[in-house]
Amino acid sequence: MGKPSGAKARKKSREEITKAVTKTFVLDTNVLLHDPHSIFKFQEHHLAIPVEVLEELDAIKSEQSTERGRNARRVHRILQELLPDSHSLLEGVRLSTGGTLSVIINRYFENSDMSSEAMQRFHAVLSDTKKKDNGIFACALVVQEQSDPPTILVTKDVNVQLKARAVGLESQDYLNDKVPEAIEEEDGYREVPVSIYELQRFCSEGCLDVGETMEDQPALVLNEYVLLRSDEDKTMPARYVGQGTVRRLRIPDFVKAPSGIPIRARNLEQQFFMDALLDDSISLITCFGKAGTGKTLISTVCAIAQTLDEQGRYDGVSISRPVIALGKDIGFLPGTLEEKMKPWLQPYYDALEVLMPSKPPKDPQFATKKVAKKKIRKSPSDSSSMDSGAPSAPLKPYERLIASGVVEIEALCFIRGRSIARRFFILDEAQQLTPHEVKTVITRISEGSKIVLIGDPAQIDNPYVDSRSNGLVYCHNRMKDHAISAHVTLSKGERSKLAELAADLL
Repeated sequence: MGKPSGAKARKKSREEITKAVTKTFVLDTNVLLHDPHSIFKFQEHHLAIPVEVLEELDAIKSEQSTERGRNARRVHRILQELLPDSHSLLEGVRLSTGGTLSVIINRYFENSDMSSEAMQRFHAVLSDTKKKDNGIFACALVVQEQSDPPTILVTKDVNVQLKARAVGLESQDYLNDKVPEAIEEEDGYREVPVSIYELQRFCSEGCLDVGETMEDQPALVLNEYVLLRSDEDKTMPARYVGQGTVRRLRIPDFVKAPSGIPIRARNLEQQFFMDALLDDSISLITCFGKAGTGKTLISTVCAIAQTLDEQGRYDGVSISRPVIALGKDIGFLPGTLEEKMKPWLQPYYDALEVLMPSKPPKDPQFATKKVAKKKIRKSPSDSSSMDSGAPSAPLKPYERLIASGVVEIEALCFIRGRSIARRFFILDEAQQLTPHEVKTVITRISEGSKIVLIGDPAQIDNPYVDSRSNGLVYCHNRMKDHAISAHVTLSKGERSKLAELAADLL
Protein backbone atom coordinates (compact mmCIF):
# COMPACT_ATOMS: atom_id res chain seq x y z
CA MET A 1 0.00 0.00 0.00
CA GLY A 2 1.25 3.45 -0.80
CA LYS A 3 1.78 6.22 1.69
CA PRO A 4 -1.19 8.47 2.41
CA SER A 5 -1.33 11.77 0.57
CA GLY A 6 -0.16 14.95 2.32
CA ALA A 7 -3.70 16.20 3.01
CA LYS A 8 -4.80 12.85 4.49
CA ALA A 9 -1.63 12.63 6.55
CA ARG A 10 -2.21 16.10 7.96
CA LYS A 11 -5.87 15.24 8.71
CA LYS A 12 -4.86 12.04 10.49
CA SER A 13 -2.24 13.90 12.45
CA ARG A 14 -4.78 16.47 13.64
CA GLU A 15 -7.23 13.72 14.65
CA GLU A 16 -4.51 11.93 16.61
CA ILE A 17 -3.52 15.14 18.35
CA THR A 18 -7.16 15.95 19.20
CA LYS A 19 -7.71 12.45 20.58
CA ALA A 20 -4.53 12.68 22.62
CA VAL A 21 -5.55 15.89 24.39
CA THR A 22 -9.28 15.21 24.76
CA LYS A 23 -10.27 15.52 28.43
CA THR A 24 -13.26 14.58 30.52
CA PHE A 25 -14.64 17.38 32.68
CA VAL A 26 -16.98 16.68 35.60
CA LEU A 27 -19.09 19.78 36.35
CA ASP A 28 -20.02 20.89 39.85
CA THR A 29 -23.38 22.52 40.59
CA ASN A 30 -21.95 25.99 41.14
CA VAL A 31 -20.43 26.03 37.63
CA LEU A 32 -23.84 25.47 36.02
CA LEU A 33 -25.44 28.07 38.31
CA HIS A 34 -22.68 30.53 37.49
CA ASP A 35 -23.02 30.02 33.72
CA PRO A 36 -25.89 27.80 32.46
CA HIS A 37 -24.34 27.80 28.98
CA SER A 38 -21.00 26.50 30.28
CA ILE A 39 -22.04 23.13 28.77
CA PHE A 40 -21.21 24.54 25.34
CA LYS A 41 -17.88 26.11 26.28
CA PHE A 42 -15.61 23.07 26.63
CA GLN A 43 -14.95 22.65 22.89
CA GLU A 44 -14.34 19.02 21.83
CA HIS A 45 -13.94 17.67 25.38
CA HIS A 46 -16.32 15.28 27.14
CA LEU A 47 -18.64 16.49 29.92
CA ALA A 48 -20.05 14.46 32.79
CA ILE A 49 -22.70 15.73 35.21
CA PRO A 50 -23.18 13.73 38.45
CA VAL A 51 -26.80 12.93 39.30
CA GLU A 52 -26.21 14.69 42.66
CA VAL A 53 -25.81 17.92 40.69
CA LEU A 54 -29.30 17.44 39.21
CA GLU A 55 -30.67 16.94 42.73
CA GLU A 56 -29.08 20.18 43.94
CA LEU A 57 -30.40 22.05 40.91
CA ASP A 58 -33.86 20.65 41.59
CA ALA A 59 -33.78 22.05 45.14
CA ILE A 60 -32.66 25.48 43.90
CA LYS A 61 -35.02 25.89 40.93
CA SER A 62 -37.94 26.87 43.22
CA GLU A 63 -36.18 30.13 44.20
CA GLN A 64 -38.42 32.44 42.19
CA SER A 65 -36.80 35.84 42.81
CA THR A 66 -33.12 34.92 42.70
CA GLU A 67 -30.58 34.60 39.90
CA ARG A 68 -29.71 31.12 41.20
CA GLY A 69 -33.29 29.94 40.74
CA ARG A 70 -33.48 31.32 37.21
CA ASN A 71 -30.16 29.73 36.25
CA ALA A 72 -31.17 26.37 37.73
CA ARG A 73 -34.36 26.38 35.66
CA ARG A 74 -32.37 27.39 32.58
CA VAL A 75 -29.96 24.48 33.09
CA HIS A 76 -32.89 22.06 33.36
CA ARG A 77 -34.34 23.33 30.09
CA ILE A 78 -30.98 22.98 28.32
CA LEU A 79 -30.49 19.43 29.62
CA GLN A 80 -34.05 18.47 28.67
CA GLU A 81 -33.36 19.56 25.08
CA LEU A 82 -29.98 17.82 24.94
CA LEU A 83 -31.05 14.62 26.74
CA PRO A 84 -34.63 13.97 25.59
CA ASP A 85 -34.98 10.44 27.04
CA SER A 86 -33.55 8.27 29.81
CA HIS A 87 -31.52 6.25 27.31
CA SER A 88 -29.49 9.28 26.22
CA LEU A 89 -29.24 10.42 29.86
CA LEU A 90 -26.78 7.65 30.74
CA GLU A 91 -25.16 6.92 27.40
CA GLY A 92 -24.68 10.57 26.59
CA VAL A 93 -25.15 12.67 23.48
CA ARG A 94 -22.79 14.42 21.12
CA LEU A 95 -22.73 18.20 21.42
CA SER A 96 -22.42 20.73 18.63
CA THR A 97 -18.95 21.57 19.95
CA GLY A 98 -17.69 18.07 19.10
CA GLY A 99 -17.64 16.70 22.63
CA THR A 100 -20.18 14.58 24.51
CA LEU A 101 -22.46 15.09 27.50
CA SER A 102 -23.73 12.42 29.90
CA VAL A 103 -25.18 12.09 33.39
CA ILE A 104 -23.25 9.86 35.81
CA ILE A 105 -24.67 7.63 38.54
CA ASN A 106 -22.25 6.11 41.03
CA ARG A 107 -23.27 2.45 41.26
CA TYR A 108 -20.57 1.67 43.80
CA PHE A 109 -22.69 3.38 46.48
CA GLU A 110 -25.79 1.36 45.54
CA ASN A 111 -24.04 -2.01 45.83
CA SER A 112 -21.68 -1.02 48.66
CA ASP A 113 -18.92 -2.30 46.42
CA MET A 114 -15.47 -1.61 47.93
CA SER A 115 -13.52 -3.53 45.30
CA SER A 116 -12.74 -0.35 43.42
CA GLU A 117 -9.41 1.14 44.36
CA ALA A 118 -10.84 4.63 43.86
CA MET A 119 -13.73 3.90 46.26
CA GLN A 120 -11.32 2.59 48.88
CA ARG A 121 -9.33 5.81 48.58
CA PHE A 122 -12.55 7.84 48.78
CA HIS A 123 -13.79 6.13 51.96
CA ALA A 124 -10.40 6.57 53.58
CA VAL A 125 -10.73 10.36 53.24
CA LEU A 126 -14.50 11.07 53.11
CA SER A 127 -16.65 8.59 54.99
CA ASP A 128 -20.01 10.41 54.83
CA THR A 129 -21.64 9.21 51.60
CA LYS A 130 -24.88 11.15 52.17
CA LYS A 131 -23.35 14.58 51.56
CA LYS A 132 -23.99 15.86 48.05
CA ASP A 133 -20.41 17.12 47.60
CA ASN A 134 -19.04 13.70 48.53
CA GLY A 135 -21.40 12.08 46.05
CA ILE A 136 -20.03 14.37 43.35
CA PHE A 137 -16.47 13.35 44.29
CA ALA A 138 -17.44 9.68 44.08
CA CYS A 139 -19.01 10.12 40.65
CA ALA A 140 -15.91 11.91 39.43
CA LEU A 141 -13.76 9.01 40.66
CA VAL A 142 -15.98 6.57 38.74
CA VAL A 143 -15.51 8.65 35.60
CA GLN A 144 -11.78 8.75 36.26
CA GLU A 145 -11.66 4.94 36.41
CA GLN A 146 -13.80 4.38 33.32
CA SER A 147 -12.43 7.11 31.04
CA ASP A 148 -9.11 7.81 29.45
CA PRO A 149 -7.10 10.35 31.42
CA PRO A 150 -7.20 13.13 32.26
CA THR A 151 -10.45 13.57 34.24
CA ILE A 152 -10.90 17.01 35.82
CA LEU A 153 -13.49 18.21 38.33
CA VAL A 154 -14.53 21.78 37.50
CA THR A 155 -15.83 23.77 40.46
CA LYS A 156 -15.87 27.37 41.66
CA ASP A 157 -15.68 26.31 45.32
CA VAL A 158 -12.07 26.43 46.53
CA ASN A 159 -12.81 24.04 49.40
CA VAL A 160 -14.22 21.48 46.96
CA GLN A 161 -11.07 21.81 44.86
CA LEU A 162 -8.93 21.01 47.91
CA LYS A 163 -11.05 17.99 48.89
CA ALA A 164 -10.93 16.69 45.32
CA ARG A 165 -7.16 16.69 45.36
CA ALA A 166 -7.22 14.87 48.68
CA VAL A 167 -9.05 11.92 47.07
CA GLY A 168 -6.82 11.89 44.02
CA LEU A 169 -8.87 14.01 41.61
CA GLU A 170 -7.50 16.78 39.47
CA SER A 171 -9.63 19.91 39.90
CA GLN A 172 -9.71 23.45 38.61
CA ASP A 173 -11.82 26.60 38.52
CA TYR A 174 -14.17 27.43 35.66
CA LEU A 175 -11.85 29.49 33.46
CA ASN A 176 -14.07 30.53 30.57
CA ASP A 177 -15.01 33.95 31.98
CA LYS A 178 -11.69 34.73 33.63
CA VAL A 179 -9.74 37.60 32.12
CA PRO A 180 -6.07 37.05 31.23
CA GLU A 181 -3.63 37.40 34.09
CA ALA A 182 -2.14 40.54 32.56
CA ILE A 183 -5.50 42.29 32.91
CA GLU A 184 -5.54 41.57 36.63
CA GLU A 185 -2.24 43.41 37.01
CA GLU A 186 -3.29 46.48 35.00
CA ASP A 187 -2.95 49.54 37.15
CA GLY A 188 -2.70 53.27 36.68
CA TYR A 189 -2.01 54.97 33.39
CA ARG A 190 0.71 55.10 30.75
CA GLU A 191 3.05 57.96 30.00
CA VAL A 192 3.68 59.11 26.43
CA PRO A 193 7.02 60.86 25.76
CA VAL A 194 6.72 64.04 23.69
CA SER A 195 8.93 67.02 22.94
CA ILE A 196 8.39 70.36 24.64
CA TYR A 197 7.22 71.84 21.33
CA GLU A 198 4.64 69.08 20.87
CA LEU A 199 3.42 69.66 24.40
CA GLN A 200 3.05 73.39 23.72
CA ARG A 201 1.12 72.66 20.52
CA PHE A 202 -1.09 70.25 22.45
CA CYS A 203 -1.85 72.96 25.03
CA SER A 204 -2.82 75.47 22.34
CA GLU A 205 -4.67 73.20 19.90
CA GLY A 206 -6.15 70.70 22.34
CA CYS A 207 -5.08 67.62 20.37
CA LEU A 208 -1.87 65.90 19.24
CA ASP A 209 -0.87 63.02 16.96
CA VAL A 210 1.21 60.51 18.97
CA GLY A 211 1.05 57.64 16.48
CA GLU A 212 4.78 57.69 15.67
CA THR A 213 5.71 58.03 19.34
CA MET A 214 3.76 54.88 20.28
CA GLU A 215 5.01 52.67 17.43
CA ASP A 216 7.35 50.65 19.67
CA GLN A 217 4.82 50.36 22.54
CA PRO A 218 1.56 48.43 22.99
CA ALA A 219 -1.25 50.12 21.09
CA LEU A 220 -3.47 52.54 22.97
CA VAL A 221 -7.15 51.63 23.25
CA LEU A 222 -9.99 54.04 22.62
CA ASN A 223 -10.64 56.42 25.54
CA GLU A 224 -7.48 55.31 27.34
CA TYR A 225 -6.12 58.03 29.61
CA VAL A 226 -2.42 58.90 29.36
CA LEU A 227 0.03 61.47 30.65
CA LEU A 228 2.13 63.37 28.12
CA ARG A 229 5.61 64.05 29.48
CA SER A 230 8.42 66.06 27.90
CA ASP A 231 12.17 65.76 28.49
CA GLU A 232 11.92 68.90 30.65
CA ASP A 233 9.55 66.96 32.95
CA LYS A 234 6.54 69.02 31.90
CA THR A 235 3.33 67.00 31.88
CA MET A 236 -0.22 67.22 30.54
CA PRO A 237 -3.08 64.69 30.90
CA ALA A 238 -4.83 63.49 27.74
CA ARG A 239 -7.30 60.95 26.41
CA TYR A 240 -6.76 58.79 23.33
CA VAL A 241 -9.58 59.27 20.83
CA GLY A 242 -8.37 57.01 18.03
CA GLN A 243 -6.30 57.27 14.83
CA GLY A 244 -3.17 58.08 16.82
CA THR A 245 -4.66 61.24 18.34
CA VAL A 246 -4.96 62.32 21.95
CA ARG A 247 -7.04 65.26 23.13
CA ARG A 248 -7.05 67.49 26.17
CA LEU A 249 -9.35 66.71 29.10
CA ARG A 250 -12.55 68.72 29.31
CA ILE A 251 -13.28 69.26 32.98
CA PRO A 252 -14.41 72.38 34.86
CA ASP A 253 -12.56 73.88 37.80
CA PHE A 254 -15.10 72.25 40.09
CA VAL A 255 -18.39 70.36 40.05
CA LYS A 256 -21.16 70.82 42.59
CA ALA A 257 -24.70 69.79 43.34
CA PRO A 258 -27.32 72.56 43.69
CA SER A 259 -27.00 74.25 47.09
CA GLY A 260 -23.92 72.11 47.62
CA ILE A 261 -20.21 72.61 47.97
CA PRO A 262 -17.79 72.55 45.01
CA ILE A 263 -15.82 69.37 44.48
CA ARG A 264 -12.46 69.54 42.72
CA ALA A 265 -10.33 66.70 41.38
CA ARG A 266 -7.47 66.30 43.84
CA ASN A 267 -5.16 64.20 41.70
CA LEU A 268 -4.51 63.23 38.12
CA GLU A 269 -6.56 60.02 38.22
CA GLN A 270 -9.58 61.88 39.58
CA GLN A 271 -9.25 64.27 36.64
CA PHE A 272 -9.42 61.25 34.32
CA PHE A 273 -12.51 59.98 36.13
CA MET A 274 -14.26 63.35 36.06
CA ASP A 275 -13.55 63.78 32.33
CA ALA A 276 -15.21 60.42 31.58
CA LEU A 277 -18.18 61.13 33.84
CA LEU A 278 -18.88 64.48 32.18
CA ASP A 279 -18.49 63.29 28.58
CA ASP A 280 -21.83 62.65 26.87
CA SER A 281 -20.24 60.37 24.26
CA ILE A 282 -19.25 57.80 26.90
CA SER A 283 -22.12 55.59 28.06
CA LEU A 284 -20.20 53.02 30.12
CA ILE A 285 -17.44 53.66 32.66
CA THR A 286 -15.61 51.08 34.75
CA CYS A 287 -13.57 52.32 37.68
CA PHE A 288 -11.20 50.36 39.92
CA GLY A 289 -10.18 51.94 43.19
CA LYS A 290 -9.38 51.04 46.77
CA ALA A 291 -11.22 52.53 49.72
CA GLY A 292 -10.99 56.31 49.99
CA THR A 293 -9.97 57.10 46.42
CA GLY A 294 -13.11 59.15 45.71
CA LYS A 295 -15.09 56.71 43.53
CA THR A 296 -18.39 57.29 45.31
CA LEU A 297 -18.10 61.03 45.92
CA ILE A 298 -16.99 62.03 42.41
CA SER A 299 -19.47 59.79 40.59
CA THR A 300 -22.33 61.08 42.75
CA VAL A 301 -21.57 64.79 42.37
CA CYS A 302 -21.08 64.49 38.60
CA ALA A 303 -24.36 62.57 38.28
CA ILE A 304 -26.40 65.10 40.27
CA ALA A 305 -24.74 68.11 38.63
CA GLN A 306 -25.60 66.85 35.13
CA THR A 307 -29.14 65.97 36.19
CA LEU A 308 -29.98 69.33 37.78
CA ASP A 309 -28.05 71.69 35.51
CA GLU A 310 -29.72 73.93 32.94
CA GLN A 311 -29.29 71.38 30.16
CA GLY A 312 -30.87 68.59 32.20
CA ARG A 313 -29.04 65.80 30.38
CA TYR A 314 -30.59 63.14 32.62
CA ASP A 315 -34.00 62.81 34.24
CA GLY A 316 -32.53 61.40 37.43
CA VAL A 317 -29.83 59.40 39.21
CA SER A 318 -30.21 55.70 40.00
CA ILE A 319 -27.95 54.12 42.62
CA SER A 320 -27.62 50.44 43.46
CA ARG A 321 -25.23 47.84 44.80
CA PRO A 322 -25.34 44.07 45.39
CA VAL A 323 -26.64 43.00 48.78
CA ILE A 324 -23.65 41.04 50.03
CA ALA A 325 -22.71 41.50 53.67
CA LEU A 326 -19.23 41.73 55.18
CA GLY A 327 -19.21 39.10 57.91
CA LYS A 328 -22.47 37.92 59.50
CA ASP A 329 -25.59 39.75 58.36
CA ILE A 330 -28.46 40.88 60.61
CA GLY A 331 -31.26 39.03 58.87
CA PHE A 332 -34.21 40.51 57.02
CA LEU A 333 -34.80 44.25 57.28
CA PRO A 334 -38.30 45.73 57.74
CA GLY A 335 -39.82 48.67 55.92
CA THR A 336 -40.10 49.95 52.37
CA LEU A 337 -37.60 49.26 49.60
CA GLU A 338 -35.75 52.50 50.40
CA GLU A 339 -35.61 51.58 54.09
CA LYS A 340 -34.37 48.07 53.31
CA MET A 341 -31.68 49.35 50.95
CA LYS A 342 -30.53 52.25 53.13
CA PRO A 343 -27.98 50.24 55.18
CA TRP A 344 -26.43 48.94 51.96
CA LEU A 345 -26.35 52.36 50.34
CA GLN A 346 -25.23 54.29 53.40
CA PRO A 347 -21.97 55.33 51.67
CA TYR A 348 -24.08 57.26 49.17
CA TYR A 349 -26.14 58.93 51.88
CA ASP A 350 -22.83 59.94 53.48
CA ALA A 351 -21.60 61.27 50.13
CA LEU A 352 -24.83 63.21 49.58
CA GLU A 353 -24.54 64.71 53.06
CA VAL A 354 -21.01 65.88 52.21
CA LEU A 355 -22.07 67.28 48.84
CA MET A 356 -25.27 68.91 50.12
CA PRO A 357 -24.74 69.58 53.84
CA SER A 358 -27.74 70.25 56.07
CA LYS A 359 -26.03 73.28 57.56
CA PRO A 360 -24.82 75.93 55.12
CA PRO A 361 -21.02 76.10 54.85
CA LYS A 362 -19.41 78.95 56.78
CA ASP A 363 -16.99 79.67 53.96
CA PRO A 364 -18.67 82.31 51.71
CA GLN A 365 -17.03 80.84 48.60
CA PHE A 366 -19.35 77.85 48.91
CA ALA A 367 -22.52 79.99 48.72
CA THR A 368 -24.71 78.91 45.81
CA LYS A 369 -28.11 79.62 44.35
CA LYS A 370 -31.12 77.57 45.33
CA VAL A 371 -32.23 74.59 43.29
CA ALA A 372 -34.62 75.38 40.44
CA LYS A 373 -38.18 74.59 41.40
CA LYS A 374 -38.87 72.79 38.17
CA LYS A 375 -36.31 70.19 39.11
CA ILE A 376 -37.22 69.56 42.75
CA ARG A 377 -40.90 68.90 43.26
CA LYS A 378 -42.51 68.83 46.65
CA SER A 379 -43.35 65.27 47.63
CA PRO A 380 -46.92 64.30 48.62
CA SER A 381 -45.73 63.43 52.11
CA ASP A 382 -44.48 67.00 52.61
CA SER A 383 -47.79 68.59 51.58
CA SER A 384 -49.89 66.24 53.69
CA SER A 385 -47.85 66.91 56.79
CA MET A 386 -48.14 70.68 56.21
CA ASP A 387 -51.90 70.51 55.67
CA SER A 388 -52.50 68.45 58.77
CA GLY A 389 -50.35 70.74 60.86
CA ALA A 390 -48.51 67.78 62.36
CA PRO A 391 -44.95 68.65 63.34
CA SER A 392 -42.29 66.90 61.26
CA ALA A 393 -38.52 67.06 61.06
CA PRO A 394 -37.33 69.14 58.11
CA LEU A 395 -36.01 67.12 55.20
CA LYS A 396 -32.32 67.27 54.48
CA PRO A 397 -31.38 68.63 51.05
CA TYR A 398 -30.50 65.21 49.68
CA GLU A 399 -33.68 63.70 51.17
CA ARG A 400 -35.65 66.13 49.03
CA LEU A 401 -33.87 64.73 45.98
CA ILE A 402 -34.92 61.21 46.95
CA ALA A 403 -38.48 62.26 47.80
CA SER A 404 -38.87 64.02 44.44
CA GLY A 405 -37.53 61.05 42.48
CA VAL A 406 -34.41 62.81 41.21
CA VAL A 407 -32.30 60.27 43.12
CA GLU A 408 -33.70 56.75 42.97
CA ILE A 409 -32.64 53.67 44.91
CA GLU A 410 -32.55 50.55 42.73
CA ALA A 411 -32.68 46.95 43.95
CA LEU A 412 -30.80 44.68 41.55
CA CYS A 413 -33.14 41.77 42.23
CA PHE A 414 -35.98 43.71 40.54
CA ILE A 415 -34.06 45.15 37.60
CA ARG A 416 -34.70 42.32 35.13
CA GLY A 417 -37.11 43.40 32.40
CA ARG A 418 -36.72 47.11 33.07
CA SER A 419 -35.66 49.71 30.51
CA ILE A 420 -33.76 52.55 32.17
CA ALA A 421 -33.94 55.66 29.97
CA ARG A 422 -32.27 59.06 30.46
CA ARG A 423 -30.82 58.22 33.85
CA PHE A 424 -27.35 58.29 35.31
CA PHE A 425 -26.95 54.79 36.81
CA ILE A 426 -24.26 54.14 39.43
CA LEU A 427 -23.56 50.50 40.30
CA ASP A 428 -21.35 50.29 43.38
CA GLU A 429 -19.39 47.23 44.56
CA ALA A 430 -19.64 45.76 41.07
CA GLN A 431 -16.75 43.38 41.83
CA GLN A 432 -19.22 41.32 43.90
CA LEU A 433 -21.28 40.42 40.82
CA THR A 434 -20.81 37.64 38.30
CA PRO A 435 -20.27 38.50 34.62
CA HIS A 436 -23.82 37.34 33.85
CA GLU A 437 -25.29 39.63 36.52
CA VAL A 438 -23.34 42.62 35.19
CA LYS A 439 -24.58 41.81 31.69
CA THR A 440 -28.15 41.73 33.00
CA VAL A 441 -27.76 45.23 34.48
CA ILE A 442 -26.01 46.83 31.51
CA THR A 443 -28.55 45.49 29.02
CA ARG A 444 -31.25 47.44 30.91
CA ILE A 445 -29.64 50.77 29.94
CA SER A 446 -31.54 52.62 27.21
CA GLU A 447 -30.60 55.52 24.92
CA GLY A 448 -29.65 58.72 26.71
CA SER A 449 -28.48 56.92 29.88
CA LYS A 450 -25.02 56.41 31.33
CA ILE A 451 -23.87 53.62 33.64
CA VAL A 452 -20.85 53.71 35.94
CA LEU A 453 -19.51 50.49 37.48
CA ILE A 454 -17.19 51.11 40.42
CA GLY A 455 -15.49 48.78 42.88
CA ASP A 456 -12.29 47.31 44.19
CA PRO A 457 -11.28 43.93 42.69
CA ALA A 458 -9.15 43.31 45.78
CA GLN A 459 -12.22 43.37 48.10
CA ILE A 460 -14.49 40.47 47.14
CA ASP A 461 -16.89 38.76 49.54
CA ASN A 462 -18.72 36.66 46.93
CA PRO A 463 -17.29 33.12 47.28
CA TYR A 464 -17.84 32.28 43.60
CA VAL A 465 -15.90 35.09 41.92
CA ASP A 466 -12.33 36.28 42.28
CA SER A 467 -10.12 39.11 41.08
CA ARG A 468 -10.11 37.72 37.53
CA SER A 469 -13.66 36.41 37.13
CA ASN A 470 -15.82 39.08 38.78
CA GLY A 471 -18.24 41.14 36.72
CA LEU A 472 -16.39 44.45 37.07
CA VAL A 473 -13.07 43.16 35.75
CA TYR A 474 -14.78 41.02 33.11
CA CYS A 475 -16.79 43.99 31.86
CA HIS A 476 -13.67 46.16 31.63
CA ASN A 477 -11.83 43.48 29.68
CA ARG A 478 -14.63 42.82 27.18
CA MET A 479 -15.86 46.40 26.67
CA LYS A 480 -12.54 48.22 26.33
CA ASP A 481 -11.47 49.75 23.02
CA HIS A 482 -15.01 50.84 22.18
CA ALA A 483 -15.92 54.48 21.60
CA ILE A 484 -18.75 54.47 24.16
CA SER A 485 -16.75 52.96 27.03
CA ALA A 486 -13.88 54.17 29.21
CA HIS A 487 -11.89 52.86 32.16
CA VAL A 488 -10.13 54.61 35.04
CA THR A 489 -8.06 53.22 37.91
CA LEU A 490 -7.89 55.31 41.09
CA SER A 491 -4.92 54.44 43.27
CA LYS A 492 -4.30 57.45 45.53
CA GLY A 493 -6.46 57.70 48.65
CA GLU A 494 -7.89 61.14 49.41
CA ARG A 495 -10.20 60.39 52.35
CA SER A 496 -7.56 60.91 55.02
CA LYS A 497 -3.96 60.02 55.77
CA LEU A 498 -5.19 57.35 58.19
CA ALA A 499 -7.49 55.73 55.59
CA GLU A 500 -4.73 55.79 52.96
CA LEU A 501 -2.25 54.19 55.35
CA ALA A 502 -4.74 51.52 56.41
CA ALA A 503 -5.67 50.70 52.80
CA ASP A 504 -1.99 50.16 51.96
CA LEU A 505 -0.77 48.34 55.07
CA LEU A 506 -3.68 46.43 56.62
